[in-house]
Amino acid sequence: MASPAELEEKFWKALKSDMTIMVGIQSEVDGRLRPMTAQLDEDRPGPMWFFTSTDNALVQDLASDSRAIASFVAKGHDLFASVQGHLALEADRTVIDRLWNRFVAAWYEGGKDDPKLALLRLDPDRGEVWLNGSSLVAGIRIMLGADPKRDYKEKVAKMNLRH
Repeated sequence: MASPAELEEKFWKALKSDMTIMVGIQSEVDGRLRPMTAQLDEDRPGPMWFFTSTDNALVQDLASDSRAIASFVAKGHDLFASVQGHLALEADRTVIDRLWNRFVAAWYEGGKDDPKLALLRLDPDRGEVWLNGSSLVAGIRIMLGADPKRDYKEKVAKMNLRH
């Protein structure tokens, strides 16, 4: 029986481990989401940071105050999440220095001064997280007469991500 706070903690832990999340701008007509690698601060959840290129469609379509949506599936498919928030370009060099690592550096020939380097900041404000209710144990419980709706309620939580 996980509490909403425990489910939120599971989400941040899974994202920190898996790092890949689908991100898009809510106002886009075709609703394109793109896989992005999330960089997270060590000491607290949110914001999510994404190194990308200035010619990336996400950067090109970004307005000064864009609402964004992100969709996450943990590698083991045991946790799913949907997150909404504000997406903006970040120009603070101290943030770039703090988040820079050898995996990011491999993408930019000019390093931190590469003219195509862009850093996006997603400040999540709300979301929802689900634990996978489709397991062998869940199937057996249903066959034995358990109510799947009751069990599932304890595997879903709305997240208020304004910390």
